[in-house]
Amino acid sequence: MSGYRPFIGLEIHVELATKSKMFCGCCADHFHKEPNTQTCPVCLGLPGALPVPNKKAIDWTVFLGLVLGCRINKHSYFERKQYFYPDLPKGFQISQYERPFCFKGWFDEVNITRVHLEEDTGKLIHRKIEGEKVTLIDFNRCGVPLVEIVTEPEIKSAEHAKEWLKKLQRVIRSLSISDCDMEKGSMRLEANVSVSKNGKLPSYKVELKNINSFRFVEKAIEFEIQRQTELFEKGQKIEQETRGFESDKGVTYLQRSKEEAFEYRYFPEPDIPPIVFTDGELDKIRKQIPELPEEKRQRFVKEYSLNEQEADYFVSNPSAAQYFEVLYLEKNFNLDFRETARLIINKKIDWENISPADFKAEVAVLQEGGLSDQVELAKAAKIVVDGNPKAVADYRKGKTNTVGFLVGQMMKKTKVDPNLARQELLKILE
Repeated sequence: MSGYRPFIGLEIHVELATKSKMFCGCCADHFHKEPNTQTCPVCLGLPGALPVPNKKAIDWTVFLGLVLGCRINKHSYFERKQYFYPDLPKGFQISQYERPFCFKGWFDEVNITRVHLEEDTGKLIHRKIEGEKVTLIDFNRCGVPLVEIVTEPEIKSAEHAKEWLKKLQRVIRSLSISDCDMEKGSMRLEANVSVSKNGKLPSYKVELKNINSFRFVEKAIEFEIQRQTELFEKGQKIEQETRGFESDKGVTYLQRSKEEAFEYRYFPEPDIPPIVFTDGELDKIRKQIPELPEEKRQRFVKEYSLNEQEADYFVSNPSAAQYFEVLYLEKNFNLDFRETARLIINKKIDWENISPADFKAEVAVLQEGGLSDQVELAKAAKIVVDGNPKAVADYRKGKTNTVGFLVGQMMKKTKVDPNLARQELLKILE
């Protein structure tokens, strides 16, 4: 309805890909693990257990904050957030409020309020057992390092939110600090939505919680803007509350009335001393910032004469981009940039499993429909032998029929005649 302006802010939770949890030595990789097998007295909040902060998680949070144009609090600390839900057994969450590690940033024309670090909660599992609805709790996720990125309410529309989040995900992935996989829950999205007719930021906001896809966040915001606008048209007051999103119906639903910050009763974590950064430490972190996706996209367009779509493919597939560039360090390997880019994109090779040393041979396979010469044939055979040690060991123990398996593996990589493949493999095996 015309005349109404939406105010949209985003809160993004990202699990960091550290080996251990935020305050203990338990493994942080909780996905598809047996429930409650990766816990200890610290992440279960047992009496007497003391937290020890994960330095890598702290450094990565500052790293991300610097990439997002944030100022860094050189003197920061953790706080206790009183959290009375069953998915954190100790009854509070170690988080940040007054002095987050990072604040006042700027990314893609949206102001970042803060980037802070906290511990993740456990996972509630709702099931029916013997006809009764029960809720089970898996504490494996408790204590996993979780970065929260909070924006100002400057997102202009549901579509803007979706596109902005995609760019943010691409940047975080390029830093190799998180896979940002929403199916695994390592990136979770929340939106704060309010509507105004006078163009001023309203005193209320409706929080849309735990949305797990870009498409769903767009749909949830669209529905919420429409719902609030219709309530205003009817002269009804909109309450501050937290709502979920039913993706199958495309509607939001009430979960609970939203608590104000003071109800969380934040106070400094007494078991963890303040975190202090020197200028030298921050400079060291700053020097680790790589070429960011937008910078890479512009360079690929300019340097290699690729179009926007081709450049976007390489930005989204860092391994393919790396090998594409390694190729052109070979002065004697004369291929057209655009043609090679199209071959790589159209074939959709899994570049993650190809070493840079073999990249030239792989492109030759794409370009020629087979291997270019005997040297490349020998390289392909060596790749297969090195990648299948069990089959090689079996062959050398006398199981000569395993050479057929190796020939098959080589045929997957090339279009060479199977007899030539067998000959090349036997040269190495014998």
